[in-house]
Amino acid sequence: MRYVLSLALLSSLLGLAAAPPTARACGGLFCNGAQPVNQSAERILFAENGDGTVTAVIEILYEGPSEKFSWVLPVPGEPVVGISSTTALDRLQAQTNPQYQLQTSFAECGDDGDRATSSRGGPGSLNAGAGSEQGGVNVLAAGTVGPFDYQLIGVDAELPDPADAAVMWLEKEGYDVTALGPAVLGPYLANGLNLIAFRLNKSSMTGSIRPITITYESERPFIPIRPTAVAANDDMGVMVWVAAGKRAIPDNYKALELNEALIDWFNPMSTYNDVVSAAANEAGGQGFVTEFAGATSPLDGIIVQDFESQQWQRIATQTSLSVLLTEFLGTFRGWDGVNDALAATVTLPAGVSIEDFLGCTQCYMQDPAFKADVDAVRKELFEKVFKPMADTEALLQSRPYVTRLYTTMSAKEMTLDPAFNFNGDLGDFSNIHVATRTFGCDESWKIELAQGDVVYGEPGAVWPTEDMDGQPAALRIMQLSATGKGTVVKDNTKRVTQLLKQSDSGNSARFNGGDNDGCHVAQPGGSWPAHGAVALVLLAAACLGFRRRRRLS
Repeated sequence: MRYVLSLALLSSLLGLAAAPPTARACGGLFCNGAQPVNQSAERILFAENGDGTVTAVIEILYEGPSEKFSWVLPVPGEPVVGISSTTALDRLQAQTNPQYQLQTSFAECGDDGDRATSSRGGPGSLNAGAGSEQGGVNVLAAGTVGPFDYQLIGVDAELPDPADAAVMWLEKEGYDVTALGPAVLGPYLANGLNLIAFRLNKSSMTGSIRPITITYESERPFIPIRPTAVAANDDMGVMVWVAAGKRAIPDNYKALELNEALIDWFNPMSTYNDVVSAAANEAGGQGFVTEFAGATSPLDGIIVQDFESQQWQRIATQTSLSVLLTEFLGTFRGWDGVNDALAATVTLPAGVSIEDFLGCTQCYMQDPAFKADVDAVRKELFEKVFKPMADTEALLQSRPYVTRLYTTMSAKEMTLDPAFNFNGDLGDFSNIHVATRTFGCDESWKIELAQGDVVYGEPGAVWPTEDMDGQPAALRIMQLSATGKGTVVKDNTKRVTQLLKQSDSGNSARFNGGDNDGCHVAQPGGSWPAHGAVALVLLAAACLGFRRRRRLS
């Protein structure tokens, strides 16, 4: 059997869908029980390469002492290892985050109103140190990539307990796997997977932790989620992008369509993650929401922007170290690997840290104790900072279609490794959701959702949460396959409509029974620009003032 892999990613991204979390986590890592490290969320970018291999960019989230960092991942065969950048995933996430937009108009309230209108391969190929065997554990390869040292091991399947042997070997080698144990590793070893173990090299601190890339033989991606349960927070976010020839779908998990009546459209990110969690729970804790599906080409240049590529080309020709650093740090200071690249290539005066140096490069470069070779600095900055971002951009653009899926899971739900398949019969899915808001003559409002339902509210931008009790979070729960439109497992559309009508606290009657005095503003098609919202508020205030003046006269 061929396996596709990938585990341990990032972010809350939610508020996962909104922004990455600040907490660092350990996820599929093995963590020291005395220094608990919990998973906050995971992000992963898969690329189905079309040649029988998959590349995964996996974010490693961790907090704790650097000497305790260790991460062990089940993998098929002998993969090629490289590094990526947190900034790459941050930018991809920002571009594909769900957005909720309101198109706004006003009811007609009188006759006197106005009308307005990848590269694969790379430095981490697994070959160094291969061939040694200890107690049935064979070191297939070892090496260093970025801030990480790693070892790939295979375990003799004929051993009485291969998982026990693997754990004993890892602990002897200094990997902290106490919290996991052989029970979780056993099924992966029984299915013929190897284990790749990472730790920070001695010159790196936890601030050096960054996403890794792994390319391995497989037809389809899957996430070995079961080891993650060891250190998972409740409702941990799992965000996945799949770049492929066509739309990706959850294969052995359900597909979830959200009930957008539960989204607070005035502050959507305050409720989005809770709605996803509730919908996933309605699917037994094992379901994904599709947040975006479409052509990759519109995302060209979102990871490495054109001006950044041009800036690097200028830097690549600089012979002055002072100018090189000034120009590089002006553009790339926040990217992963800057500290590591400089620490490997510059000699600083006694007592001066890399952080001190970056705070005032010109100050310390004048010190006689400062030493650096401009060519060596440029090479390290390219290899450790710029190239990983450019490689991730190329990896994303190497396939014509990209899908983003998201869910939340708690430890008790991590019993089945999510696998993904591909379906060319499904259409694109936009991350931009639009609803139409109409203000009534007494400032009450209604919002017409794309799903066909209408939500009414009283004056003021307050979502009628009290009217939503008992609403299902999943409008529909689907089981998708490689062809067709899928099978409906649970359809809540009629129930949602009925519950909205039953729980309405009089807002619909208020809206539909408003007086006929005031002004009407009809918005042209399309959504308001950012500054249009301000103009809309001012215009609404002018109309209300006009109406009040008429009533006083």
